[in-house]
Amino acid sequence: MRLAGGETLPSSTLRGDWFEQMEADGVLVTVTHGSRKSMRAISTDLLRRYLASQYDLHDLKSVLSLLKAEEAGRASQVNATGDSKFVRQRTFKGFLVNSYQPIDATINGASISIFPPDGSFVFIADYKQFTISPDVVIIGIENAENFRHIKCQKYLFSAYEKVLFVSRYPQNGDLVSWLKSIPNQYVHFGDLDLAGIAIYQNEFFKHLGDRSSFFLPDDFEHRISNGSRERYSDQLPQYGKMKIEDPRVEPILACIHREHRGYDQEGYILFDEAIMRN
Repeated sequence: MRLAGGETLPSSTLRGDWFEQMEADGVLVTVTHGSRKSMRAISTDLLRRYLASQYDLHDLKSVLSLLKAEEAGRASQVNATGDSKFVRQRTFKGFLVNSYQPIDATINGASISIFPPDGSFVFIADYKQFTISPDVVIIGIENAENFRHIKCQKYLFSAYEKVLFVSRYPQNGDLVSWLKSIPNQYVHFGDLDLAGIAIYQNEFFKHLGDRSSFFLPDDFEHRISNGSRERYSDQLPQYGKMKIEDPRVEPILACIHREHRGYDQEGYILFDEAIMRN
């Protein structure tokens, strides 16, 4: 924009393929002042026509706005440059939620009830405008099958009056960003193994502190004693010496090391017709 406005700029600030090509094509010219070199456009009109024909940059102010914008939609990118991918950005933002009971929420000022039919979930795209009541406990689910069959695990969470389930996947940071912006209690339900504890500490406790906790089923010791030795052996080199940030996980960690086993959370899914109906 400054070159198109007639300014002469130091060559050291105009490095890269674009400027080398424009100099080779005679659009820019180098001006020498002793040991210093600068560049200017031979013609500001020529420079603007060149950018439009070679790079589809027809409106430099709009392009600059795109580059500065926190979020640049693909429609605005097409309008400014003809290229919907001119600025590299994630367009599929958000996270999945599920519930076995109606949970009142608000998104963009509109009231909604989160209670998807079996076999479906709700994807919250505009999560910055998504709010729920502070008394709703958020249960984070590590694995896809557990997230799919939450009704078959309802018996585990009877201590909580209202719960909203969120999926760890997709792992894009949006879920944690939303959790950090709200006051709700977060409970992480994952595998009862070393990796599960590491995921909880590194991805959630680190950001939420004591507002988060690792879900310990009443029978965790029995479950771990019947878990997988191979899982423990595979994870030990990476997680065996991990630093414990949340002392509340020490009982399960001690059990895992004592039994030399780990237990997959899918084992808590009870495919019982009576449970599923209720």
